[in-house]
Amino acid sequence: MTRDDAGKTLEDYPRPSVAVDTAVLTVPESGRPQLSVLLVRRDGTHRRGQWVLPGTFIHVNETLTDAVLRALRDKAHLEGLRPRQLQVFDDPSRDDRGWVLSVAHVDVVPHDRLTTALQAGCILEPVDTVAGLAFDHDAIVHMATQDVRSRYREHPDPDRLLPEPFTLLQLQRLHEAVGGGELVKDTFRRSMQPHLVATGELAEGTRGKPARLWRHLAKAGRR
Repeated sequence: MTRDDAGKTLEDYPRPSVAVDTAVLTVPESGRPQLSVLLVRRDGTHRRGQWVLPGTFIHVNETLTDAVLRALRDKAHLEGLRPRQLQVFDDPSRDDRGWVLSVAHVDVVPHDRLTTALQAGCILEPVDTVAGLAFDHDAIVHMATQDVRSRYREHPDPDRLLPEPFTLLQLQRLHEAVGGGELVKDTFRRSMQPHLVATGELAEGTRGKPARLWRHLAKAGRR
């Protein structure tokens, strides 16, 4: 077995357990539109009944991606998502069972992708009211929220939550739901229109002057 300069092998060093946790975010279609996170209730013996993000420990010879997808499937009844890595949470005291690192992930999906999860007992909680989750999942949700809001400040609906084609008013309302506050109409439109292309069509069934319909410059590559 290979030894390092100190004469030790890998087996001589203490090693943490490694887990994955995923913040799945969406904007609900009913009620007040606001960025929300999917939560599952723990059913194990430890912290049973507490709300958490869907997560799991890494199995032997398993990749992070495979572990994330397994947790989403087994804990939240979700298939076909493609979460991206957010950050490693490594506070030695984050888990009272021992030394556990969590590789946090985030994904943003249309509300209808979560139907099965919600029918199975998962819930959606507005990100701005999340508090008291087990472990350090409050902090993971906060970081995931800041990450997503930063992306939405730069580009129109980068996760394609809004079906195409759409009006600029619909786009603004979505961005306000994600960002958690009102946006100045003219400023918002000036910043977003360079990333959009007009379809040449008008919205039907709206009050007042018909609004122009828009699409993204390019189709989303993630879904």
